[in-house]
Amino acid sequence: MTALQPDFRSPDFLRGHIRETMAFYNPVATDPSGGMYHFFLDDGTVYDERTRPLVSATRFVVTHALQWQLTGEEIYRERMAHAVRFLRTAFFDPATGGYAWLIDWHQGRATALDATRHCYGMAFVMLAYARAFEAGMPEARQWLAEAFDTAERHFWQPAAGLYADEATPQWGLSDYRGQNANMHACEALMAAFRATGEPRYLQRAEQLAQGICQRQAALTEGHKGWIWEHFRSDWSIDWDYNRHDRTNIFRPWGFQIGHQTEWAKLLLQLDVLAPADWHAPCAQFLFDDALRAGWDTEHGGIFYGMAPDGSICDDGKYHWVQAESMAAAAVLAVHTGDARYWDWYDRIWAYCWQHFVDHKHGAWFRILDGRNLNHTRDKSNAGKVDYHNMGACFDVLAALQHPAALGHDHAGAAGLSGR
Repeated sequence: MTALQPDFRSPDFLRGHIRETMAFYNPVATDPSGGMYHFFLDDGTVYDERTRPLVSATRFVVTHALQWQLTGEEIYRERMAHAVRFLRTAFFDPATGGYAWLIDWHQGRATALDATRHCYGMAFVMLAYARAFEAGMPEARQWLAEAFDTAERHFWQPAAGLYADEATPQWGLSDYRGQNANMHACEALMAAFRATGEPRYLQRAEQLAQGICQRQAALTEGHKGWIWEHFRSDWSIDWDYNRHDRTNIFRPWGFQIGHQTEWAKLLLQLDVLAPADWHAPCAQFLFDDALRAGWDTEHGGIFYGMAPDGSICDDGKYHWVQAESMAAAAVLAVHTGDARYWDWYDRIWAYCWQHFVDHKHGAWFRILDGRNLNHTRDKSNAGKVDYHNMGACFDVLAALQHPAALGHDHAGAAGLSGR
């Protein structure tokens, strides 16, 4: 490695990079009146103090819980608890069991700007509580169970074996069905099982993985095995949903290349908890085919979206796509022993180090264009808070130091003793 390019496989490098990324948000992100600020410019300036998306709020819980386990430094436990309290008091509606999707926080009071119930949001609520419980907050176990029971009651579709996607504040379901919410529910339920040992969480995670990665993936004509994003209420593919909104943050049109690789990572983490013959071959197929189609051989990096005809429909480079693909490569390398996945890991990290890491102000840039240029001053908007890139470092640490865990025990992987 050159002086300018570190050893990306080094646990010391990964721990240091997490700390440097956290430093971008701390202490400026903490709002003494409640929760965290979510919107930051490249230089760390908060440009919106009031708007609070549910996804960002839950992800702050996760990153601080993991960093508390990584370091044992009390400040991270305090900020995790601060973020959890805000989740309970500002987003949670005890009358319905739901969580607002977007709130305005002003003078110590929350006003729902969008009270739609999203399964995607509920998945991150469950993940936040699972991580908080794992990090030593005992009351979070009951809140996790409560959120899971609510998702089961209102989103679960027994005939499909998958979760519906969205509902009104009073739980009237829309006709839209999506894979993204189910993917993150799978992730959350694995974390719930690791934290509590309750089999129901793991059983549901495996069912979700089978439903999306086997049954739904088999429907994609011309790209059989690839995972499409959007479905109708009967779980048939909706090829036209958001066709003219290809950069939608949560529901873009096209095959999402980063979701193929993210599923590859999750399948191998699931395989540690509940081994199945299909997990590893499916994970390898998803990663290999996604990188074959999605790696930019001219400028480097991984494209965002691919159309059904195989053409790239969005050549933007999104931070989360690179981060999840890098983590998937490391997990595949450890799981399979195939050195080419380490080659991919190093290649993706080197690209991110050159283009995405902001070496002046900290954290990662959010989106670059096809030529790796940054056209926005927004460092973090709705949902980012550098969750994916820090999470990828935690996942790689686990894979490197505890190969049998593959994301099971982030604290142990970090070398933290006595906790």
